[in-house]
Amino acid sequence: MSKVWLVTGANSGFGRAITEAAVAAGDVVVATARRPATLDDLVAAHPDQVEAVALDVTDSARIETTVRDVVERHGRIDVLVNNAGRSHVGAFEETTDTELRDLFDVHVFGPAALVRAVLPHMRDRRSGAIVQLSSMGGQMSFAGFSAYSGTKFALEGMSEALADEVRPYGIKVLIVEPGAFRTGLFGNISTSAELDAYAETVGPTRRMVASGDGSQPGDPAKAAAAILAALNAEQTPLRLPLGDDAVDAVVGHLDGVRGEIAAWEKVTRATAFSE
Repeated sequence: MSKVWLVTGANSGFGRAITEAAVAAGDVVVATARRPATLDDLVAAHPDQVEAVALDVTDSARIETTVRDVVERHGRIDVLVNNAGRSHVGAFEETTDTELRDLFDVHVFGPAALVRAVLPHMRDRRSGAIVQLSSMGGQMSFAGFSAYSGTKFALEGMSEALADEVRPYGIKVLIVEPGAFRTGLFGNISTSAELDAYAETVGPTRRMVASGDGSQPGDPAKAAAAILAALNAEQTPLRLPLGDDAVDAVVGHLDGVRGEIAAWEKVTRATAFSE
């Protein structure tokens, strides 16, 4: 039986690649984007499998309406893919409240609203999958990405708890942590006003982002295939880092955390009340 997917940010990058992979598997995709006309080619090529819908994930009222309409038309949503997103570069001190809140709206509050909207239907059917597009920056970070990683850390923490909560209902949660892929992410980026104090630490990150778009090693189509394989596995992992850079960065970060814990273990364990 074919699945029904709801994919946000489906017009480019991972969203488009996942949509194409799902269609190739014989499934139906409700592909959303702020400008649905950008999906016209996919709809024309697969009129019985792809439906384009306008959706800004920061519009909570529209999210409720969209999910209700999809369930009414298709009877269910089998897979939700929270993919819509953008990037931001700025030192912690440079980043304004407005910039930070706007990014959380896209990467945290929008996906949270979508999850809340689809879960009652998935729980009733006792099946479903939720795919959260995070980043290797959802487990570690570096200068210039404090705001971006802050949103992805939040998404991952919420999703880890979510996985425990919905497992008894047969619902899977998959957190995807890509490294550098040719998705156009660096072409959809905001930047904070620069302070000279951070030229040495954040400057290299700004230059990397400015020059790196289009030369990333990761292939979104191969990422989409890995995501479908993980969802179809009997034991779907909670986290799926994608790309050599992501695997190396996450493993290196975890090794560093383990090393710090070991170095301070005697001190940190000796914090209980003395009897």
